[in-house]
Amino acid sequence: MSRQAILPRTAPFADNERASLDAVLGAATPIQRAWLAGFLAGLDAAGGQPAAAPAAPPKAAEPLTVLFASESGNSEKLAGDVGKLARKQGFKPKVVDFADLDLATLPKAGKIVAIAATWGEGEPPARAVRAYGELMGDAAPRLDGVEFAVLALGDTSYAEFCAIGKALDARFEALGGKRAAERADLDLDFDKPAADWIKATLKALAPAPADNVVAVDFARAGGAEDEDAEPSREPYLVEVVEHVNLNSSRSDKETIHLALAFEEGAPAYEPGDSLEIYPENDPQLVDEILKAAGLEGDEALRKALLSERDITTLSAATIERFVKATGHADAQKLIDSGEARAWIEGRQLIDLIETYPAKLTGEHLGAITRPLPPRAYSIASSRKEVGDEVHLTIAAVRYQTHGRARSGVTSVHVADRIRDGAKLRVRLKPNRHFRLPQDPATDIIMVGPGTGVAPFRAFVQERRATEASGRSWLFFGDRQFTHDFLYQLEWQEALEDGSLTKIDVAFSRDQPEKIYVQDRITQNAAELVSWLDGGAHLYVCGDAKNMARDVRAAVVKAYETTKGLSPADAEAQVATLERGHRYQQDVY
Repeated sequence: MSRQAILPRTAPFADNERASLDAVLGAATPIQRAWLAGFLAGLDAAGGQPAAAPAAPPKAAEPLTVLFASESGNSEKLAGDVGKLARKQGFKPKVVDFADLDLATLPKAGKIVAIAATWGEGEPPARAVRAYGELMGDAAPRLDGVEFAVLALGDTSYAEFCAIGKALDARFEALGGKRAAERADLDLDFDKPAADWIKATLKALAPAPADNVVAVDFARAGGAEDEDAEPSREPYLVEVVEHVNLNSSRSDKETIHLALAFEEGAPAYEPGDSLEIYPENDPQLVDEILKAAGLEGDEALRKALLSERDITTLSAATIERFVKATGHADAQKLIDSGEARAWIEGRQLIDLIETYPAKLTGEHLGAITRPLPPRAYSIASSRKEVGDEVHLTIAAVRYQTHGRARSGVTSVHVADRIRDGAKLRVRLKPNRHFRLPQDPATDIIMVGPGTGVAPFRAFVQERRATEASGRSWLFFGDRQFTHDFLYQLEWQEALEDGSLTKIDVAFSRDQPEKIYVQDRITQNAAELVSWLDGGAHLYVCGDAKNMARDVRAAVVKAYETTKGLSPADAEAQVATLERGHRYQQDVY
Protein backbone atom coordinates (compact mmCIF):
# COMPACT_ATOMS: atom_id res chain seq x y z
CA MET A 1 0.00 0.00 0.00
CA SER A 2 1.51 3.31 -1.06
CA ARG A 3 1.84 6.12 1.50
CA GLN A 4 0.05 9.39 0.67
CA ALA A 5 2.36 12.20 -0.41
CA ILE A 6 2.78 14.99 2.13
CA LEU A 7 4.80 17.58 0.23
CA PRO A 8 3.01 19.23 -2.73
CA ARG A 9 4.53 18.95 -6.16
CA THR A 10 5.15 22.71 -5.98
CA ALA A 11 7.62 22.26 -3.08
CA PRO A 12 11.12 23.49 -4.07
CA PHE A 13 12.64 20.01 -4.20
CA ALA A 14 13.51 17.56 -6.98
CA ASP A 15 11.22 14.56 -7.34
CA ASN A 16 13.67 12.17 -5.66
CA GLU A 17 14.25 14.65 -2.78
CA ARG A 18 10.49 15.12 -2.31
CA ALA A 19 10.00 11.35 -2.23
CA SER A 20 12.72 10.96 0.43
CA LEU A 21 11.19 13.68 2.58
CA ASP A 22 7.72 12.18 2.19
CA ALA A 23 9.09 8.85 3.37
CA VAL A 24 10.56 10.43 6.51
CA LEU A 25 7.68 12.76 7.33
CA GLY A 26 5.01 10.23 6.55
CA ALA A 27 6.39 7.85 9.17
CA ALA A 28 7.09 10.57 11.75
CA THR A 29 4.99 11.03 14.88
CA PRO A 30 3.52 14.47 15.69
CA ILE A 31 6.23 14.93 18.35
CA GLN A 32 8.99 14.17 15.84
CA ARG A 33 7.49 16.66 13.36
CA ALA A 34 7.34 19.30 16.12
CA TRP A 35 10.98 18.54 16.94
CA LEU A 36 11.98 19.03 13.32
CA ALA A 37 9.96 22.23 13.02
CA GLY A 38 11.67 23.65 16.08
CA PHE A 39 15.05 22.58 14.82
CA LEU A 40 14.59 24.27 11.44
CA ALA A 41 13.26 27.44 13.05
CA GLY A 42 16.20 27.58 15.42
CA LEU A 43 18.64 26.83 12.64
CA ASP A 44 17.23 29.72 10.62
CA ALA A 45 17.42 32.03 13.66
CA ALA A 46 21.07 31.10 14.12
CA GLY A 47 21.90 32.28 10.62
CA GLY A 48 21.75 28.91 8.95
CA GLN A 49 24.72 27.54 10.90
CA PRO A 50 24.53 24.02 12.39
CA ALA A 51 23.65 24.24 16.06
CA ALA A 52 24.85 22.14 18.94
CA ALA A 53 21.37 20.66 19.44
CA PRO A 54 17.87 21.23 18.06
CA ALA A 55 15.16 23.39 19.55
CA ALA A 56 11.79 21.91 20.35
CA PRO A 57 8.64 22.56 22.29
CA PRO A 58 10.34 23.17 25.63
CA LYS A 59 9.85 21.15 28.73
CA ALA A 60 10.32 23.06 31.98
CA ALA A 61 13.84 22.49 33.32
CA GLU A 62 14.09 20.47 36.53
CA PRO A 63 15.12 22.69 39.50
CA LEU A 64 18.26 21.62 41.36
CA THR A 65 19.77 23.29 44.42
CA VAL A 66 23.52 22.82 44.75
CA LEU A 67 24.76 23.68 48.26
CA PHE A 68 28.40 24.03 49.20
CA ALA A 69 30.23 24.50 52.49
CA SER A 70 33.79 25.47 51.62
CA GLU A 71 36.87 26.72 53.42
CA SER A 72 39.66 26.46 50.86
CA GLY A 73 37.48 26.66 47.75
CA ASN A 74 37.43 22.98 46.75
CA SER A 75 33.75 22.41 47.61
CA GLU A 76 32.81 25.62 45.85
CA LYS A 77 34.69 24.58 42.71
CA LEU A 78 32.96 21.20 42.67
CA ALA A 79 29.58 22.85 43.22
CA GLY A 80 30.25 24.96 40.15
CA ASP A 81 31.11 21.80 38.23
CA VAL A 82 27.79 20.27 39.30
CA GLY A 83 25.95 23.37 38.15
CA LYS A 84 27.56 23.39 34.71
CA LEU A 85 26.99 19.71 34.03
CA ALA A 86 23.45 19.83 35.43
CA ARG A 87 22.55 22.73 33.12
CA LYS A 88 23.70 20.72 30.12
CA GLN A 89 21.55 17.81 31.24
CA GLY A 90 18.32 19.78 31.41
CA PHE A 91 18.32 20.88 35.05
CA LYS A 92 17.88 24.44 36.22
CA PRO A 93 20.63 24.56 38.88
CA LYS A 94 21.01 27.15 41.60
CA VAL A 95 24.40 27.12 43.35
CA VAL A 96 24.16 28.38 46.95
CA ASP A 97 26.89 29.04 49.50
CA PHE A 98 25.96 27.85 53.00
CA ALA A 99 26.89 31.37 54.10
CA ASP A 100 23.92 32.69 52.09
CA LEU A 101 21.50 29.82 52.73
CA ASP A 102 17.95 30.55 53.90
CA LEU A 103 16.74 27.26 55.38
CA ALA A 104 13.13 28.13 54.58
CA THR A 105 13.88 27.56 50.88
CA LEU A 106 14.98 23.93 51.29
CA PRO A 107 11.55 22.23 51.54
CA LYS A 108 10.70 23.63 48.11
CA ALA A 109 14.04 22.71 46.55
CA GLY A 110 12.84 19.38 45.22
CA LYS A 111 16.34 18.07 44.58
CA ILE A 112 19.51 18.95 46.52
CA VAL A 113 23.17 18.18 45.95
CA ALA A 114 25.30 19.21 48.95
CA ILE A 115 29.09 19.36 48.84
CA ALA A 116 30.69 19.94 52.23
CA ALA A 117 34.23 20.18 53.51
CA THR A 118 35.20 19.37 57.07
CA TRP A 119 37.47 21.83 58.81
CA GLY A 120 39.90 21.07 61.62
CA GLU A 121 38.66 18.47 64.08
CA GLY A 122 35.21 17.82 62.65
CA GLU A 123 33.97 21.39 62.34
CA PRO A 124 32.09 23.17 59.52
CA PRO A 125 33.89 25.78 57.41
CA ALA A 126 33.76 29.23 58.98
CA ARG A 127 31.27 30.67 56.50
CA ALA A 128 28.95 27.69 56.97
CA VAL A 129 28.73 27.80 60.77
CA ARG A 130 25.46 29.79 60.99
CA ALA A 131 23.41 27.80 58.46
CA TYR A 132 24.90 24.49 59.60
CA GLY A 133 23.92 25.25 63.19
CA GLU A 134 20.38 26.17 62.11
CA LEU A 135 20.05 22.99 60.05
CA MET A 136 21.12 20.87 63.01
CA GLY A 137 18.78 22.74 65.36
CA ASP A 138 15.24 21.91 66.46
CA ALA A 139 13.71 24.61 64.23
CA ALA A 140 15.04 23.11 60.98
CA PRO A 141 12.23 22.57 58.43
CA ARG A 142 11.04 19.16 57.27
CA LEU A 143 12.34 17.97 53.90
CA ASP A 144 9.59 15.50 53.03
CA GLY A 145 9.55 14.83 49.31
CA VAL A 146 13.02 16.30 48.76
CA GLU A 147 15.65 14.13 47.07
CA PHE A 148 19.25 14.70 48.14
CA ALA A 149 22.82 13.53 47.69
CA VAL A 150 25.91 14.53 49.68
CA LEU A 151 29.56 14.68 48.63
CA ALA A 152 31.91 14.96 51.62
CA LEU A 153 35.47 16.30 51.40
CA GLY A 154 38.02 15.76 54.13
CA ASP A 155 41.54 14.79 55.08
CA THR A 156 42.29 11.34 56.44
CA SER A 157 45.06 12.78 58.60
CA TYR A 158 42.30 14.10 60.87
CA ALA A 159 40.35 11.81 63.18
CA GLU A 160 36.96 13.26 62.20
CA PHE A 161 37.33 12.50 58.51
CA CYS A 162 34.48 14.04 56.46
CA ALA A 163 32.45 14.61 59.65
CA ILE A 164 30.40 17.52 58.27
CA GLY A 165 29.39 15.72 55.09
CA LYS A 166 28.41 12.66 57.12
CA ALA A 167 26.36 14.80 59.50
CA LEU A 168 24.56 16.58 56.64
CA ASP A 169 23.74 13.27 54.97
CA ALA A 170 22.21 11.92 58.16
CA ARG A 171 20.38 15.18 58.92
CA PHE A 172 18.75 15.44 55.50
CA GLU A 173 17.43 11.91 55.96
CA ALA A 174 16.26 12.60 59.52
CA LEU A 175 14.28 15.61 58.25
CA GLY A 176 12.41 13.41 55.79
CA GLY A 177 14.55 13.71 52.68
CA LYS A 178 15.05 10.79 50.32
CA ARG A 179 18.64 9.82 49.53
CA ALA A 180 19.03 9.71 45.72
CA ALA A 181 22.68 8.60 45.74
CA GLU A 182 25.05 7.21 48.33
CA ARG A 183 27.37 9.70 50.02
CA ALA A 184 31.01 9.71 48.92
CA ASP A 185 33.75 10.53 51.48
CA LEU A 186 36.81 11.80 49.62
CA ASP A 187 40.38 12.55 50.70
CA LEU A 188 42.71 15.21 49.28
CA ASP A 189 43.09 13.39 45.95
CA PHE A 190 39.42 13.89 45.17
CA ASP A 191 39.41 15.14 41.57
CA LYS A 192 38.58 11.94 39.67
CA PRO A 193 36.30 10.27 42.24
CA ALA A 194 34.41 13.55 42.65
CA ALA A 195 33.89 13.85 38.88
CA ASP A 196 32.64 10.26 38.73
CA TRP A 197 30.30 10.81 41.67
CA ILE A 198 28.86 13.99 40.14
CA LYS A 199 28.03 12.22 36.85
CA ALA A 200 26.42 9.27 38.60
CA THR A 201 24.47 11.47 41.01
CA LEU A 202 23.02 13.71 38.32
CA LYS A 203 21.96 10.58 36.46
CA ALA A 204 20.20 9.34 39.60
CA LEU A 205 18.49 12.70 40.11
CA ALA A 206 17.49 13.13 36.46
CA PRO A 207 13.75 13.26 35.74
CA ALA A 208 12.06 10.50 33.78
CA PRO A 209 12.63 10.74 29.99
CA ALA A 210 10.18 13.07 28.29
CA ASP A 211 8.60 12.88 24.85
CA ASN A 212 10.09 16.17 23.80
CA VAL A 213 13.46 17.87 23.89
CA VAL A 214 14.59 20.68 26.15
CA ALA A 215 14.86 23.93 24.21
CA VAL A 216 18.34 25.07 23.21
CA ASP A 217 19.44 28.69 23.06
CA PHE A 218 20.37 29.01 19.39
CA ALA A 219 21.75 32.49 19.98
CA ARG A 220 24.72 30.76 21.70
CA ALA A 221 25.17 28.19 18.95
CA GLY A 222 28.38 28.28 17.01
CA GLY A 223 30.78 28.48 19.93
CA ALA A 224 29.78 31.47 22.03
CA GLU A 225 32.14 32.14 24.94
CA ASP A 226 31.49 30.19 28.09
CA GLU A 227 30.15 32.69 30.58
CA ASP A 228 31.23 30.40 33.40
CA ALA A 229 34.88 30.43 32.30
CA GLU A 230 37.31 30.45 35.24
CA PRO A 231 40.98 31.36 35.58
CA SER A 232 43.32 28.62 34.47
CA ARG A 233 44.18 26.07 37.14
CA GLU A 234 47.10 24.70 35.16
CA PRO A 235 50.45 24.78 36.98
CA TYR A 236 53.06 27.41 36.08
CA LEU A 237 56.84 27.14 36.30
CA VAL A 238 58.25 30.17 38.10
CA GLU A 239 61.69 31.43 39.12
CA VAL A 240 62.59 32.50 42.63
CA VAL A 241 63.92 36.06 42.38
CA GLU A 242 63.95 36.92 46.09
CA HIS A 243 64.34 34.71 49.16
CA VAL A 244 64.62 36.68 52.43
CA ASN A 245 64.23 35.65 56.07
CA LEU A 246 61.99 38.32 57.61
CA ASN A 247 62.90 37.39 61.19
CA SER A 248 66.14 38.45 62.83
CA SER A 249 68.95 35.97 63.40
CA ARG A 250 68.07 35.94 67.10
CA SER A 251 64.45 34.91 66.55
CA ASP A 252 63.30 31.38 67.23
CA LYS A 253 61.17 31.62 64.10
CA GLU A 254 61.98 31.68 60.39
CA THR A 255 59.61 33.42 57.99
CA ILE A 256 60.54 33.52 54.31
CA HIS A 257 59.54 36.32 51.98
CA LEU A 258 59.45 34.64 48.57
CA ALA A 259 59.21 36.60 45.31
CA LEU A 260 58.38 34.54 42.23
CA ALA A 261 58.67 35.71 38.62
CA PHE A 262 56.48 34.44 35.77
CA GLU A 263 58.24 34.24 32.41
CA GLU A 264 55.10 34.87 30.35
CA GLY A 265 53.30 37.23 32.71
CA ALA A 266 51.68 36.57 36.05
CA PRO A 267 48.18 35.08 36.07
CA ALA A 268 45.30 37.46 36.72
CA TYR A 269 45.35 37.17 40.49
CA GLU A 270 43.61 39.52 42.92
CA PRO A 271 44.45 40.50 46.50
CA GLY A 272 42.94 37.77 48.65
CA ASP A 273 43.86 34.91 46.31
CA SER A 274 46.35 32.17 47.15
CA LEU A 275 49.15 30.45 45.29
CA GLU A 276 49.71 26.71 45.62
CA ILE A 277 53.28 25.40 45.66
CA TYR A 278 54.08 21.87 44.53
CA PRO A 279 56.81 20.86 47.01
CA GLU A 280 59.37 18.11 47.30
CA ASN A 281 59.79 15.91 50.35
CA ASP A 282 62.87 16.03 52.56
CA PRO A 283 65.51 13.86 50.76
CA GLN A 284 66.86 12.64 54.11
CA LEU A 285 63.40 11.43 55.16
CA VAL A 286 62.93 9.71 51.81
CA ASP A 287 66.21 7.86 52.28
CA GLU A 288 65.23 6.81 55.81
CA ILE A 289 61.95 5.37 54.51
CA LEU A 290 63.70 3.49 51.70
CA LYS A 291 66.21 2.08 54.18
CA ALA A 292 63.51 1.02 56.65
CA ALA A 293 61.56 -0.61 53.81
CA GLY A 294 64.65 -2.39 52.47
CA LEU A 295 64.40 -0.57 49.14
CA GLU A 296 67.65 1.37 49.06
CA GLY A 297 69.10 1.86 45.61
CA ASP A 298 65.74 2.06 43.79
CA GLU A 299 66.27 5.45 42.12
CA ALA A 300 62.94 5.46 40.30
CA LEU A 301 61.12 4.87 43.57
CA ARG A 302 63.21 7.50 45.33
CA LYS A 303 62.28 10.06 42.67
CA ALA A 304 58.58 9.22 43.08
CA LEU A 305 58.76 9.53 46.87
CA LEU A 306 60.54 12.88 46.57
CA SER A 307 57.95 14.65 44.45
CA GLU A 308 54.84 12.53 43.99
CA ARG A 309 53.81 10.76 47.23
CA ASP A 310 52.78 12.06 50.65
CA ILE A 311 55.25 10.40 53.02
CA THR A 312 54.50 12.41 56.17
CA THR A 313 50.77 12.01 56.68
CA LEU A 314 49.80 9.09 58.89
CA SER A 315 46.17 8.20 59.46
CA ALA A 316 44.06 5.25 60.50
CA ALA A 317 43.41 4.68 56.79
CA THR A 318 47.18 4.52 56.18
CA ILE A 319 47.55 1.76 58.77
CA GLU A 320 44.65 -0.14 57.23
CA ARG A 321 46.25 0.06 53.80
CA PHE A 322 49.57 -1.02 55.33
CA VAL A 323 47.96 -4.11 56.87
CA LYS A 324 46.18 -4.93 53.62
CA ALA A 325 49.46 -4.69 51.70
CA THR A 326 51.64 -6.56 54.19
CA GLY A 327 49.35 -8.67 56.34
CA HIS A 328 51.29 -7.47 59.41
CA ALA A 329 49.67 -9.16 62.43
CA ASP A 330 50.88 -6.67 65.07
CA ALA A 331 49.68 -3.69 63.03
CA GLN A 332 46.33 -5.45 62.71
CA LYS A 333 46.21 -5.81 66.50
CA LEU A 334 46.75 -2.04 66.79
CA ILE A 335 43.66 -1.49 64.68
CA ASP A 336 41.61 -4.15 66.47
CA SER A 337 42.47 -2.69 69.87
CA GLY A 338 40.97 0.66 68.91
CA GLU A 339 44.23 2.40 69.81
CA ALA A 340 45.35 3.25 66.27
CA ARG A 341 44.05 6.84 66.30
CA ALA A 342 45.84 7.59 69.56
CA TRP A 343 49.05 5.92 68.36
CA ILE A 344 49.33 7.94 65.15
CA GLU A 345 49.22 11.26 67.00
CA GLY A 346 52.52 13.02 66.27
CA ARG A 347 53.82 10.15 64.15
CA GLN A 348 54.51 9.77 60.43
CA LEU A 349 54.95 7.00 57.86
CA ILE A 350 58.57 6.37 58.90
CA ASP A 351 57.39 5.53 62.44
CA LEU A 352 54.90 2.99 61.11
CA ILE A 353 57.48 1.23 58.92
CA GLU A 354 60.12 1.16 61.67
CA THR A 355 57.71 0.03 64.38
CA TYR A 356 56.12 -2.69 62.27
CA PRO A 357 58.89 -3.98 59.97
CA ALA A 358 57.62 -5.81 56.90
CA LYS A 359 58.84 -6.82 53.48
CA LEU A 360 57.73 -3.94 51.26
CA THR A 361 57.82 -3.23 47.56
CA GLY A 362 57.53 -0.02 45.59
CA GLU A 363 53.95 -1.02 44.77
CA HIS A 364 53.24 -1.37 48.49
CA LEU A 365 54.50 2.15 49.20
CA GLY A 366 52.43 3.47 46.34
CA ALA A 367 49.32 1.80 47.74
CA ILE A 368 49.99 2.94 51.31
CA THR A 369 50.62 6.60 50.52
CA ARG A 370 48.47 9.16 48.76
CA PRO A 371 49.49 11.75 46.15
CA LEU A 372 51.54 14.65 47.51
CA PRO A 373 49.20 17.66 47.46
CA PRO A 374 50.28 21.24 46.80
CA ARG A 375 50.19 23.70 49.71
CA ALA A 376 48.34 27.02 49.38
CA TYR A 377 49.74 30.32 50.68
CA SER A 378 48.02 33.69 50.72
CA ILE A 379 49.43 36.03 48.09
CA ALA A 380 51.25 38.93 49.71
CA SER A 381 51.41 41.31 46.74
CA SER A 382 49.32 43.34 44.31
CA ARG A 383 49.98 43.02 40.57
CA LYS A 384 49.46 46.76 40.31
CA GLU A 385 52.61 47.26 42.38
CA VAL A 386 54.85 44.24 41.63
CA GLY A 387 53.94 43.53 38.00
CA ASP A 388 54.61 39.97 36.81
CA GLU A 389 55.62 38.69 40.22
CA VAL A 390 53.84 37.00 43.09
CA HIS A 391 55.06 37.40 46.68
CA LEU A 392 54.44 34.88 49.45
CA THR A 393 55.09 34.88 53.22
CA ILE A 394 55.95 31.38 54.47
CA ALA A 395 56.79 30.36 58.04
CA ALA A 396 59.07 27.34 58.34
CA VAL A 397 57.41 24.65 60.46
CA ARG A 398 59.81 22.63 62.64
CA TYR A 399 59.02 20.57 65.73
CA GLN A 400 59.86 17.35 67.57
CA THR A 401 57.63 14.42 68.51
CA HIS A 402 58.42 10.91 69.75
CA GLY A 403 62.15 11.66 69.71
CA ARG A 404 62.29 12.61 66.04
CA ALA A 405 62.68 16.01 64.36
CA ARG A 406 59.73 16.84 62.08
CA SER A 407 59.19 19.58 59.52
CA GLY A 408 56.52 21.05 57.31
CA VAL A 409 56.85 19.59 53.82
CA THR A 410 56.48 22.77 51.78
CA SER A 411 57.61 25.40 54.27
CA VAL A 412 60.96 23.72 55.01
CA HIS A 413 61.43 22.82 51.35
CA VAL A 414 61.21 26.57 50.67
CA ALA A 415 63.28 27.59 53.69
CA ASP A 416 66.11 25.05 53.38
CA ARG A 417 66.32 23.88 49.79
CA ILE A 418 65.13 26.82 47.68
CA ARG A 419 67.25 29.87 46.84
CA ASP A 420 67.34 32.66 44.26
CA GLY A 421 67.23 31.28 40.76
CA ALA A 422 65.47 28.05 41.73
CA LYS A 423 62.40 26.90 39.84
CA LEU A 424 59.07 26.02 41.44
CA ARG A 425 55.82 24.66 40.09
CA VAL A 426 52.83 26.66 41.30
CA ARG A 427 49.10 27.05 40.66
CA LEU A 428 46.73 29.96 41.27
CA LYS A 429 43.92 29.40 43.77
CA PRO A 430 41.33 32.20 43.55
CA ASN A 431 39.31 33.20 46.62
CA ARG A 432 36.38 35.42 45.71
CA HIS A 433 35.19 35.34 49.34
CA PHE A 434 38.16 37.38 50.56
CA ARG A 435 38.07 40.53 48.48
CA LEU A 436 38.54 44.25 49.03
CA PRO A 437 35.31 46.29 48.92
CA GLN A 438 34.29 47.36 45.44
CA ASP A 439 33.98 50.97 46.63
CA PRO A 440 37.52 52.32 47.29
CA ALA A 441 36.04 54.81 49.74
CA THR A 442 35.04 52.00 52.12
CA ASP A 443 37.10 51.66 55.31
CA ILE A 444 38.79 48.32 56.03
CA ILE A 445 39.99 46.67 59.25
CA MET A 446 42.59 43.92 58.88
CA VAL A 447 43.52 41.40 61.59
CA GLY A 448 46.55 39.31 60.65
CA PRO A 449 49.03 38.02 63.23
CA GLY A 450 52.16 36.23 61.99
CA THR A 451 51.97 35.11 58.37
CA GLY A 452 48.27 36.00 58.48
CA VAL A 453 49.46 39.48 57.56
CA ALA A 454 50.34 38.32 54.02
CA PRO A 455 47.07 39.17 52.23
CA PHE A 456 46.96 42.52 53.98
CA ARG A 457 50.29 43.48 52.46
CA ALA A 458 48.51 42.85 49.13
CA PHE A 459 45.49 44.86 50.28
CA VAL A 460 47.60 47.88 51.23
CA GLN A 461 49.60 47.73 48.00
CA GLU A 462 46.36 47.57 46.00
CA ARG A 463 44.78 50.48 47.88
CA ARG A 464 47.93 52.52 47.37
CA ALA A 465 48.04 51.80 43.64
CA THR A 466 44.35 52.61 43.17
CA GLU A 467 44.54 55.69 45.43
CA ALA A 468 41.66 54.39 47.53
CA SER A 469 40.21 57.06 49.78
CA GLY A 470 38.89 54.73 52.47
CA ARG A 471 40.74 54.39 55.77
CA SER A 472 42.64 51.21 56.66
CA TRP A 473 43.50 49.79 60.08
CA LEU A 474 45.86 46.87 60.67
CA PHE A 475 46.11 44.67 63.76
CA PHE A 476 49.37 42.70 63.69
CA GLY A 477 50.88 40.40 66.27
CA ASP A 478 53.84 38.09 66.77
CA ARG A 479 56.27 37.14 69.52
CA GLN A 480 58.86 39.92 69.82
CA PHE A 481 58.94 43.44 68.40
CA THR A 482 62.68 43.41 67.79
CA HIS A 483 62.90 40.06 66.03
CA ASP A 484 59.47 39.24 64.58
CA PHE A 485 57.89 42.44 63.24
CA LEU A 486 57.24 41.22 59.69
CA TYR A 487 57.46 43.95 57.01
CA GLN A 488 57.98 46.60 59.69
CA LEU A 489 59.58 49.19 57.39
CA GLU A 490 56.84 48.72 54.80
CA TRP A 491 54.11 49.41 57.35
CA GLN A 492 55.91 52.54 58.49
CA GLU A 493 56.15 53.74 54.89
CA ALA A 494 52.47 52.96 54.36
CA LEU A 495 51.56 55.05 57.41
CA GLU A 496 53.61 57.91 55.99
CA ASP A 497 52.08 57.81 52.52
CA GLY A 498 48.53 57.31 53.85
CA SER A 499 47.84 53.90 52.35
CA LEU A 500 47.64 52.66 55.95
CA THR A 501 45.75 54.85 58.40
CA LYS A 502 46.35 53.08 61.70
CA ILE A 503 48.25 50.08 63.06
CA ASP A 504 47.97 48.33 66.41
CA VAL A 505 50.53 45.68 67.31
CA ALA A 506 50.67 42.94 69.91
CA PHE A 507 53.95 41.17 70.70
CA SER A 508 53.14 38.37 73.09
CA ARG A 509 56.63 37.72 74.52
CA ASP A 510 57.72 41.33 75.15
CA GLN A 511 56.12 41.52 78.63
CA PRO A 512 55.30 39.08 81.45
CA GLU A 513 51.65 38.79 80.44
CA LYS A 514 50.95 37.62 76.89
CA ILE A 515 49.18 40.14 74.68
CA TYR A 516 47.48 39.12 71.45
CA VAL A 517 45.63 40.89 68.63
CA GLN A 518 42.28 40.13 70.26
CA ASP A 519 43.45 42.05 73.31
CA ARG A 520 44.19 45.09 71.14
CA ILE A 521 40.70 44.79 69.66
CA THR A 522 39.24 44.83 73.16
CA GLN A 523 41.32 47.90 74.05
CA ASN A 524 40.05 49.68 70.93
CA ALA A 525 36.47 48.38 71.13
CA ALA A 526 34.65 51.70 70.85
CA GLU A 527 36.65 52.89 67.83
CA LEU A 528 36.37 49.53 66.11
CA VAL A 529 32.58 49.47 66.50
CA SER A 530 32.44 53.05 65.24
CA TRP A 531 34.32 52.05 62.08
CA LEU A 532 32.01 49.07 61.56
CA ASP A 533 28.91 51.17 62.14
CA GLY A 534 30.26 53.51 59.48
CA GLY A 535 30.36 50.69 56.93
CA ALA A 536 33.89 49.31 57.36
CA HIS A 537 34.70 45.76 56.26
CA LEU A 538 36.62 43.54 58.69
CA TYR A 539 39.05 40.85 57.52
CA VAL A 540 40.73 38.11 59.57
CA CYS A 541 43.55 35.88 58.31
CA GLY A 542 45.57 33.25 60.16
CA ASP A 543 45.10 30.40 62.62
CA ALA A 544 41.54 29.07 62.66
CA LYS A 545 41.73 26.95 65.80
CA ASN A 546 42.43 29.71 68.34
CA MET A 547 43.13 33.14 66.87
CA ALA A 548 40.12 33.46 64.56
CA ARG A 549 37.73 32.30 67.27
CA ASP A 550 39.24 34.63 69.84
CA VAL A 551 39.13 37.59 67.46
CA ARG A 552 35.48 36.98 66.64
CA ALA A 553 34.67 36.69 70.34
CA ALA A 554 36.47 39.99 70.93
CA VAL A 555 34.43 41.70 68.19
CA VAL A 556 31.20 40.35 69.68
CA LYS A 557 32.32 41.59 73.10
CA ALA A 558 33.15 44.99 71.61
CA TYR A 559 29.53 45.38 70.47
CA GLU A 560 28.28 44.16 73.82
CA THR A 561 30.31 46.60 75.92
CA THR A 562 30.22 49.60 73.58
CA LYS A 563 26.48 49.51 72.88
CA GLY A 564 25.25 47.86 76.08
CA LEU A 565 23.85 44.89 74.16
CA SER A 566 23.03 41.45 75.49
CA PRO A 567 25.41 38.68 74.43
CA ALA A 568 22.74 37.35 72.04
CA ASP A 569 22.15 40.75 70.43
CA ALA A 570 25.89 41.39 70.12
CA GLU A 571 26.28 37.99 68.44
CA ALA A 572 23.47 38.92 66.05
CA GLN A 573 25.31 42.13 65.12
CA VAL A 574 28.42 40.18 64.09
CA ALA A 575 26.32 37.54 62.32
CA THR A 576 24.75 40.36 60.30
CA LEU A 577 28.23 41.55 59.29
CA GLU A 578 29.07 38.02 58.17
CA ARG A 579 25.90 37.60 56.14
CA GLY A 580 26.54 40.96 54.50
CA HIS A 581 30.08 39.83 53.59
CA ARG A 582 31.53 42.61 55.75
CA TYR A 583 33.24 40.14 58.11
CA GLN A 584 35.44 37.86 56.02
CA GLN A 585 37.91 35.18 57.09
CA ASP A 586 40.76 33.38 55.37
CA VAL A 587 41.86 30.93 58.03
CA TYR A 588 43.89 27.73 58.13
